[in-house]
Amino acid sequence: MLCRHVKAYQHSGKRVFLIQYHLVWCPKRRKPVLVGKVKERLEQIIYQVADELGIKVLELAINPDHVNLIISAHPTIPVHKIVRRIKGRSSNILRKEFPELLKLPSLWTHSYYVSTVGAVSKEAVEKYIEAQKGV
Repeated sequence: MLCRHVKAYQHSGKRVFLIQYHLVWCPKRRKPVLVGKVKERLEQIIYQVADELGIKVLELAINPDHVNLIISAHPTIPVHKIVRRIKGRSSNILRKEFPELLKLPSLWTHSYYVSTVGAVSKEAVEKYIEAQKGV
């Protein structure tokens, strides 16, 4: 049955959903600048933006040269807008507060990695759909 993980599902109006993304992005030239006070401030900014967008941060790991983030999002928010908002806001704030980051042409690379994270495997969904054909 698909509803084994009911607590993980979110509800909004007549919608029930579980949309989770794993996101990874790096500073320009993969420079190890996400340390100390920069790292602490970046974490604050990520949580602030997530709160503004109505998304939940499930996991966050800030390494010196990249950010790993797992979020739970609403289905009406495209993932590229989430990434753009976090990277844009954090770049703007961090480069103002930490002038040493101005040595980089920009704080972040233009690219990022995204994949979906689910409570049910693709195989389980396929099996469920196949079983529904006979109903």
